Amino acid sequence: MGDLLRAVATQLQDGFGAVQVRGELGSFSRATSGHCYFMLKSADGSAALRCAMFRRAAGLLDFAPADGMAVELRGRLAVYEPRGELQMVVEAMRRAGAGALMEQFLRLKARLEAQGLFDAARKRPLPAFPKCIGVITSLGAAALHDVLTALQRRSPQVEVIVYPSPVQGSEAPASLQRALALANARAEVDVLLLCRGGGSLEDLWAFNDEALVRAVAASALPVICGVGHETDFTLCDFAADLRAPTPTAAAELVAPERRVSLQHLQQLHALLGQCLQQALDRKAQRLDRLGMRLSRPAEQLHRHRRRLDALAQRWDQALPQALRLRQERLQRLSQRLAAACLAQRMGQQRRLELLRARLEGLDPQQVLARGFAWLADAEGRPLQSVRQVRMGQPVQARLADGHLLAKVEQVHPDEA
Repeated sequence: MGDLLRAVATQLQDGFGAVQVRGELGSFSRATSGHCYFMLKSADGSAALRCAMFRRAAGLLDFAPADGMAVELRGRLAVYEPRGELQMVVEAMRRAGAGALMEQFLRLKARLEAQGLFDAARKRPLPAFPKCIGVITSLGAAALHDVLTALQRRSPQVEVIVYPSPVQGSEAPASLQRALALANARAEVDVLLLCRGGGSLEDLWAFNDEALVRAVAASALPVICGVGHETDFTLCDFAADLRAPTPTAAAELVAPERRVSLQHLQQLHALLGQCLQQALDRKAQRLDRLGMRLSRPAEQLHRHRRRLDALAQRWDQALPQALRLRQERLQRLSQRLAAACLAQRMGQQRRLELLRARLEGLDPQQVLARGFAWLADAEGRPLQSVRQVRMGQPVQARLADGHLLAKVEQVHPDEA
């Protein structure tokens, strides 16, 4: 019997070698030794394969396997001789579809980020002291209990309105959008909490829906997204105005602690009382000073009377002095005017004499009186060169005391 089972095992190893298979986990258990034992079932439940994953391979897992989880296994087929059962010795395990979903997540994130949906500039400020908080989550979710417990502990005076919606499954994205639209339409809260508990990437996939992400970004009300645990990220986290690591943390971020707020109010009350007392003290001191001044009105009148007398005396002295100064200035200006007129008249006379002398020097009669003559031809044209006359030509000559008529006997041009 043992030889047969060993022969079958050898044939399986030689015939198949390394295999890779996908299915759902069932009856998963981890022994104290670290080895994992489970069943791998097909999606329709028509087939099942017993699997074993030894401690070395199990120590490399980056997630916690659980019943119903879709996984991909890589290993080899073997025969478990004590029971003669076919089994698979698993060497590696990963969540089925996680790689494709993550790739889709990253592509959509990059596209929405390029469109500016995650920009910090478009984030809305959160109210410091909200009076009413809206919560969008499932009524049966543990996240709702955590949020309500945290709000009751920190700010019991804050009103809470729940907008119920499924947070997982194919209907969740559309239902979450309707709840978000209803909260914005009613406008009865100051801020919205979009929250649910942790889960796998598939469980949280509703919060990566593109339409829901755009609705969160376009919300008129500020939105705090608290989905999953600290290590979980969804696209709604990036589109929301604030991302909280957990639903409880979202409640703590939106609602200030009542005890701290009361302490702050007490400090402000004390400070306001001090400021008011100081203002009253300053007013009282000023009132005392004014009262002391009003208690001696005769002294005030006497001081004002002395000031009026001094001003009247200064006025009586200032008027004659001002008139005297004006008269002296007018006399100085009159003397300066007379001197300026005399100087101007003498300058004009000297200029006239100079022009008269220049004009007399240009008088032709004066030139003729010095022995010169003015010659002209028979038509009266002036002669300026010997080349203008010829032998026997009559010429006219004007002297200082008359005219004479002459005839040219000889012409002697000067040599150049």
